[in-house]
Amino acid sequence: MDYLAQGSSPASVGNPLLNISIFAVFVVITLVVVFQVSRATTTASDYYAAGRSFTGAQNGIAISGDYLSAASFLGIAGAIAVTGYDGFLYSVGFLVAWLVALLLVAELLRNTGKYTMGDVLSFRMRQRPVRAAAATSTLVVSFFYLFAQMAGAGALIALLLKIPNTNIVGQGTVIAIVGILMIVYVLVGGMRGTTWVQIIKAALLLGSTALITLWVLALFGFSLSAVLGQAVSANPVLETAGQTKPLGEKLLGPGLQYGATATAKIDFISLALALVLGTAGLPHILMRFYTVPSAKEARRSVVWAILLIGIFYLFTLVLGYGAAALVPGGATTIANAPGRTNSAAPLLAYVLGGEVLLGFISAVAFATILAVVAGLTITASASFAHDVYANVIKRGKAPPDSEVRVARVTAVVIGVIAIAAGILARNQNIAFLVALAFAVAASANLPTILFTLFWKRFNTTGALWSIYGGLASCVLLIIFSPAVSGSPTAMLKDVDFHVFPLANPGLVSIPLSFLLGVIGTYVGGRQPVDEAKFAEMEVRSLTGAGAEKATSH
Repeated sequence: MDYLAQGSSPASVGNPLLNISIFAVFVVITLVVVFQVSRATTTASDYYAAGRSFTGAQNGIAISGDYLSAASFLGIAGAIAVTGYDGFLYSVGFLVAWLVALLLVAELLRNTGKYTMGDVLSFRMRQRPVRAAAATSTLVVSFFYLFAQMAGAGALIALLLKIPNTNIVGQGTVIAIVGILMIVYVLVGGMRGTTWVQIIKAALLLGSTALITLWVLALFGFSLSAVLGQAVSANPVLETAGQTKPLGEKLLGPGLQYGATATAKIDFISLALALVLGTAGLPHILMRFYTVPSAKEARRSVVWAILLIGIFYLFTLVLGYGAAALVPGGATTIANAPGRTNSAAPLLAYVLGGEVLLGFISAVAFATILAVVAGLTITASASFAHDVYANVIKRGKAPPDSEVRVARVTAVVIGVIAIAAGILARNQNIAFLVALAFAVAASANLPTILFTLFWKRFNTTGALWSIYGGLASCVLLIIFSPAVSGSPTAMLKDVDFHVFPLANPGLVSIPLSFLLGVIGTYVGGRQPVDEAKFAEMEVRSLTGAGAEKATSH
């Protein structure tokens, strides 16, 4: 324990050559896998849904790999290390969200759709406007999520290669390399290759976090209470951005981040609502249910995903408090290191196992980012190609190979945008950025999905009002929130144009989207309700009958 307490300065940890070498090994192995499986990618179904060839267990592992992003590994561990109990609430929210996904949408979407969320929403609505709206929503949600993952890449690079937070060119160059690798995975492997990358990444992530968790607990006699006690005693105060805040026992109770003011408490409620409802509206998670051959396997996918994700989030509790307890300087060092709070897990790895463990954990973190952004990119590109190009522009008459070609071009464009976004948000806490993506998904997608599946009277006007209204209100509130300007942790620190007091807009935008869906439905009430189509959707969604037929509705 004395050695750990006197370890090297975390601001100068690691061997950059070793870190990059271990990551390069992962890239080479996964690229070989992607090239091998790409030989089976010959049709649109192969590219979008991996030919529906994965089992429930395989897809569940891939879902956990897709879902356990840089926000979970880097962002939550850092949030717990610096804000304690309040940081762990991210883990609780992300996990509880899967119950909503399991009970309300997973199996029903698998039975009703073909490749994208737009297939479900347009099942009994007017094709072109609803598909265009679904694609717009998918692209915006994917952008926000990509924003967070690429920020994670910048944070990790800043720590491992000792690039200062102020060095935009250095961090930007490596973020660009991550983006290019992501594009290669998607262009070459499609959904099949992306899924195998996610399976490999999930195994590495769960294995490495289990190792660190057991290591930390072993140092404290396998007593979580001892870990918490050391975290409290090692962190009497937090010094960051020229301010000193008391920590100590406050790390173990609520309120460090969300309890200081009434606005902060309301902000927490808003955050919790976004986290719990957001997963069921995330397009890249919903698309994963189309890679299995049956509704039964879709259910098994979710059960496997909940099991693995739940285990991982228990690990984050030990990772976060372990970093606060063992990293020299504790929360203060973590908050001020290159990459800021996102550096907690890598710093803990360095304190425990030196350069080798740091290099391995860094490679896992890179793998985490690559796997998630590849899944996001293929989802966004598939939505544009399948919903907009094939069904809006070509009116359902596009050749399958041209549709896949458009999807690949779109993937390149999305990759370029993601690189630019990652450079802009490189020093933000990733868990917080992902929470914004969850708010957008819950606002724009979930109300429309639920109304489409369960409300017979719901019509095209209601769908458009709900999607565009929820999307516009959420994005506008984010732009004018303290997350973007007017606060010490804002993305734009030199300006202040925030007028909305909450950092997460979910408390306003999610109910508003539900309300707009209802109002729009009654405004467009003259549209006849196709009761036969609703009955067909109801039977298909609940029983799976006819779901295997790849029809254009």
